[in-house]
Amino acid sequence: MQKKDTISMSVIRRLPRYYRFLSEMSRSGVVRVSSKDLAEKTGLTASQIRQDFNCFGGFGQQGYGYPVPELCAQIGQILGLQNRHKCILIGAGNLGKAIAGHMSFSQLGFELIGVFDQSPEMIGQKIKAHEILSFDEIEEFIRLHHPSMAILCIPGESAPAVSDQLYNAGIRSFWNFSHYDIALKYPDVVTENVHMNDSLMTLCYQLSQDL
Repeated sequence: MQKKDTISMSVIRRLPRYYRFLSEMSRSGVVRVSSKDLAEKTGLTASQIRQDFNCFGGFGQQGYGYPVPELCAQIGQILGLQNRHKCILIGAGNLGKAIAGHMSFSQLGFELIGVFDQSPEMIGQKIKAHEILSFDEIEEFIRLHHPSMAILCIPGESAPAVSDQLYNAGIRSFWNFSHYDIALKYPDVVTENVHMNDSLMTLCYQLSQDL
């Protein structure tokens, strides 16, 4: 298997796609799949799939295909889905409530251990089993519970001060919906930025080409 730092992020970003389709196939009782069949399901090419899997030493046998349950499990292992990285969510508005209430964190390598907000109206409410805590308690909570990742569901104008406070408290990983680029100030953080506006504008472009 190649070292992790020699594998491009473009390959890594395709792994969840493979995992999703393989999980669906496994639940449907499919036990073996060829790169050609997997390509048809994922919209990629068979050659691309083989190249991606070869980055990790390859999983199947030529002419025999890939064992679906085993391949799904191995990709899950590579992604680290067996882990339970503790995470906290900042911002319990509509987006934060949707994420805290509907994401299957335990199946995706994380454990949500706290939800925080600055609004007095939000504090004390519950999202599933999580009582919304005051952001004023965040530093003590981090000190006691040692989360490794923070989910930011806050406005961009609030993000600089909030991310500074979280960084200074020891957080080095962010799932960031705020549109503020934390990594520009803190190059040592691991950040996955989610720009839903960018995605919608990309869709708008594609639709506009047909007009």
